[in-house]
Amino acid sequence: MTASPISVAVIGAGMAGRTHANAWRQAGTVYDLGLPPVRLAAIADAHLPFAEDAAARYGYEKAVGDWRAVAEDPTIDVVSIVVGNALHREIAVALAEAGKHVLCEKPLAGTLEDAAAMAEVEAAHPELVLATGFTFRRNPSVAQLARLVADGALGTISHLDARYHCDYGADPLVPIAWRYKGPMGTGALGDIGSHLVDTAELIGGPIASVSGAVLVTTIPERPVAGAAVAGGRGVTASAEDPTEPVENDDVATFTAHFASGAAGTFSCSRVAFGRPNQMEIGVSGTRGSASWDLARAGEIKLADASSPAGLGGFRQVLANPGFPYFANGSSMAFAGVGLNQIEQFTYQAHAFLQQVAGITEGALPPCASFADGYREMRILDAVARSAAAGGAAIDVA
Repeated sequence: MTASPISVAVIGAGMAGRTHANAWRQAGTVYDLGLPPVRLAAIADAHLPFAEDAAARYGYEKAVGDWRAVAEDPTIDVVSIVVGNALHREIAVALAEAGKHVLCEKPLAGTLEDAAAMAEVEAAHPELVLATGFTFRRNPSVAQLARLVADGALGTISHLDARYHCDYGADPLVPIAWRYKGPMGTGALGDIGSHLVDTAELIGGPIASVSGAVLVTTIPERPVAGAAVAGGRGVTASAEDPTEPVENDDVATFTAHFASGAAGTFSCSRVAFGRPNQMEIGVSGTRGSASWDLARAGEIKLADASSPAGLGGFRQVLANPGFPYFANGSSMAFAGVGLNQIEQFTYQAHAFLQQVAGITEGALPPCASFADGYREMRILDAVARSAAAGGAAIDVA
């Protein structure tokens, strides 16, 4: 462990990039003291005004218009990659070769080949922390579901149901962007389905095979934006603007078979009108059931045999210091305060910095590795192959 400052940078100044920028800024405010000081060095974006705005808002020293300036800066230790998936491999490889620790947003890459190459880079650089950003595993309520399953509190698990529905693409006038480009399986499935798959394996263990997959493109073309946009939400173009074809999936559904013997059902959509960000997880076992809803992130619903006779059923259990991550996870860490999605990024940043600093005693669980991100992409690839084969069962390699 060193007391020397850890210098951090963020590549990408859109919605998620700003959330990473905030997380590095907040990482030292949660959990035990002991992290080295964090230097907020730089934010990079190909559209320099976005980088300048984010750097000013979150207190970073400078903004740059090219990610290579971050890779070439010998004073920067840690970098978040928060740009289009197709760019992840090139940037991550360059950063690793420059000796930098990397936290790459999910999904790990734009293609399975790129993800495999990134996992190989990780294996070649054991001295570096190279991680994939799966933040929902940091949600205290989600982690509590995983604990209930691991402790056997719900008995033998029979079924896990996972849904993630968003409406960011529901309006046909939302302009074309990198999210709408790439092969089938890289749309809603890759963007938000990746969260479902990682969360499901956190709770239910390894997925052995998938089947019954259906991928649907509801809006076949979108207008071309007339100017740079960040975030992709709340932005529309004109119906008279030229259009480009949407290449990937708006909706994805599939079933899964876990190695434990449990069944899983999954659905995700980026065109679910009226559902801006709805994620729900339910798990059923022989001795109990539990569920979580992102809209009520500070609680779980639990039904088990502990209720008095005739008074069974689901009950509300508020997230509290007995849940993972909750104690010391905020300045008001008591039941009823609630949780939000932004906090998950802060907890992830804290865990990442602990890994970089070599802190192991009392440390948070380590971040998902590039190898973990590659495995998740192999599952998504199996889903896409199942859909292409009319729903055939596909083993996860």
